[in-house]
Amino acid sequence: MDTILQTNIAGVEPSRGKVRDIYDLGDKLLIVATDRISAFDVVMANGIPCKGIVLTQISKFWFDFLRNDVKHHLISDDVKTFPEPFCDYPEQLAGRSMMVKKVDVLPVECVIRGYLAGSGWVEYKQSGTVCGQKLPPGLKQCQKLPELIFTPATKAERGTHDENINFERCVNIIGSEAANHVRDKSMQIFKKASGYAESKGLILSDTKFEWGQTDGKIILIDEVLTPDSSRFWPADKYEAGRDQESFDKQFVRNFLESINFDKSGCGVELPTDIVAKTSEKYIEAYERLTGRKFELVTCGA
Repeated sequence: MDTILQTNIAGVEPSRGKVRDIYDLGDKLLIVATDRISAFDVVMANGIPCKGIVLTQISKFWFDFLRNDVKHHLISDDVKTFPEPFCDYPEQLAGRSMMVKKVDVLPVECVIRGYLAGSGWVEYKQSGTVCGQKLPPGLKQCQKLPELIFTPATKAERGTHDENINFERCVNIIGSEAANHVRDKSMQIFKKASGYAESKGLILSDTKFEWGQTDGKIILIDEVLTPDSSRFWPADKYEAGRDQESFDKQFVRNFLESINFDKSGCGVELPTDIVAKTSEKYIEAYERLTGRKFELVTCGA
């Protein structure tokens, strides 16, 4: 399968993010997950085969799984239902695109943490806190937290990092009613998703949700519980006190660390073996979570 680094639809120019191309359809958006990959907020020169399809299909799976728990923005992922000229480009869009409701995006990312990992572990070692929240002493790296914690962050401008904030600032930004709603719903769906992942032999360590407002209602938007927005670990290899294997771009990060990548400027060309291993991890995440073989999700599906 060809790697798609960007879409090219005649006569239409998208907004291009680090990974996605977004087309404005008026009252809707068309979100296309390309095969671009970023690490340390830098987009690499080459992409990861199948990555965009994996991210889209995993999000689609979770939107369906959570349909009785939360409203969401997905309208259709069937290219034949897209307006012209997009319906004429299945070779670029099939499997990796979603037509969604256009909403007012809440400018806060809702991060739920169940384990002490990543930046949370770094902060805890220094101060005994995670995003300013005091935790019990003596916890190990990647240890399960006594309870889930909600650690919101402001959505960063392009080229800068998200900023962790406390709940009070979250309230100041989006209001008390919205802040309590997205915190509680994020916690609720994390618990449900975590239980499901556990049944598939996976640990959901943490994730981030994004929310938007339309017609006075707050709905779930963006990608959901994918390897790009979450840490999934194989339960049978889990051991607190060390880094865990994960279903994401760890091979890319490890490679970049090995060449002392300066984490800025232009991305580098990733070696063939790093690309292949990373693609395999994304596909394995899809198959483990959905119970389906990835080859059934073809360009013409």
